Amino acid sequence: MAKKRPAAKSAKPQLDNGEIPVVGAREPCPCGSGRRYKACHGAAAAHAVTEHVRRPFEGLPGECDWVALRELVPAATVPLSLKGGLPEGVPSVTLVTVLPMAWPALRREDGSVLLGLQNETSSGDLSRDMADTLERALVAEPGTPVAARRVNAEGPRLQDLLDADGGFEPVVHSGFEFWIPESEGGQNASPEIAASLERANAAAIPTVKLTGVDAAYWCETPDKNHLRWVMPHPEEKLLDALARLHAAGTSSLGEGTKLVGSFRAHGLMVPVWDLPTGVSADDVEKPAAEFAERLARALATDAPLTTEERRARGGLTNRQVTLS
Repeated sequence: MAKKRPAAKSAKPQLDNGEIPVVGAREPCPCGSGRRYKACHGAAAAHAVTEHVRRPFEGLPGECDWVALRELVPAATVPLSLKGGLPEGVPSVTLVTVLPMAWPALRREDGSVLLGLQNETSSGDLSRDMADTLERALVAEPGTPVAARRVNAEGPRLQDLLDADGGFEPVVHSGFEFWIPESEGGQNASPEIAASLERANAAAIPTVKLTGVDAAYWCETPDKNHLRWVMPHPEEKLLDALARLHAAGTSSLGEGTKLVGSFRAHGLMVPVWDLPTGVSADDVEKPAAEFAERLARALATDAPLTTEERRARGGLTNRQVTLS
């Protein structure tokens, strides 16, 4: 019979104050405890991966616009304000829908920070993942992107870092030229970034943010146009209100338009209307404002749904698609 190997002595902890690296689940934990990673520091990491935060942007200014920019809008930027102001050497922090090569963040040569929103995340809390990326971007070497990594379950969230009174005003762009500083005029873009920019611009769907109502975005597709409107109301109450309007024939935005269903995204509902190809964003400004008034009245109604309204509600429920 083969001789038994002597039991390995537990190594002394070597990383008392440092970050614990991520290793294989069955490997010894780098902290030196002698236990496998999955039974030691990996347990918290695994919990972070599986724990899902339904509304990661709740409590931030412009929650509905955060959801829209994450899921619906191709190209947009938003200046961000940090609690306590910007660190020395960081002239600005800007949220962007996406960055070249899907970088989570980029610190430019001038020290400014671009924080990407449409990225894969390592945990179930998008806000915590983005906060970790932002903190690392603020101290990154100028001119370098910030790589993705697994996030500590106890780390801060965006709600801890951003100024709650800073406002949130998205600027929608027709393309991704904001990747390249205006001062460079595209002259210093690497071949990889130039190619990524060309691909992204070719795939971008023309999108316009309405000015008369909050978090409503018009977009143009080859077959028809759409209005996608992220709303803050509780889902069940909003479904009841939309059903009342649908049953009464007042859920459209004018002739040829139709409420066709909704998305679920990050804990909020996003009703969607089909619009004729010739209907522009300007054309739906007034109808959207009028619909908002009708919706407010319907939301304030507590009467039980009629048979026709229940039927309308069932149809709307069947036409929901969950994005996240």
